[in-house]
Amino acid sequence: LHVVLYEPQIPQNTGNIARLCAGTGVDLHLVGQLGFSLSDRYLKRAGLDYWPHVKLHLHDSLEEVLSLTSPENVAFYSTHATQSYDAFNPPGDPFFVFGRETSGLPDALHTKDADRFYTIPTTEHIRSLNLANSVAIVVYEGLRKKGFQFEE
Repeated sequence: LHVVLYEPQIPQNTGNIARLCAGTGVDLHLVGQLGFSLSDRYLKRAGLDYWPHVKLHLHDSLEEVLSLTSPENVAFYSTHATQSYDAFNPPGDPFFVFGRETSGLPDALHTKDADRFYTIPTTEHIRSLNLANSVAIVVYEGLRKKGFQFEE
């Protein structure tokens, strides 16, 4: 499994997601311009001492990371999607792609790949869930579908 964060902006979210990836054997891909330094103390603090166990990959562009797999293995997540996150069933190793905390994924992706967008249902009382919480929900659904077989 692969978690892809497109231009994440909040170091604490990325640190929490890194900790999740370390604990589940999921690869973490950070894409584009980050809203923080990888040496940021808040990032390190949120990831605790688990950073040596994170399979971290840095990419300049979303195209670069998406070239690592075929389109049917990629799911994009957005509050504007209509398909539920649990409907994603890729034939191969899944890539779960999440956008910026403030603005999500680029509009061009929504237009080009609308059929590959998924959402996590919530009530109308909030705009969205926290990014780290959303990633955890999606990762554990992916792991459940694979029988909780963790990769090292």
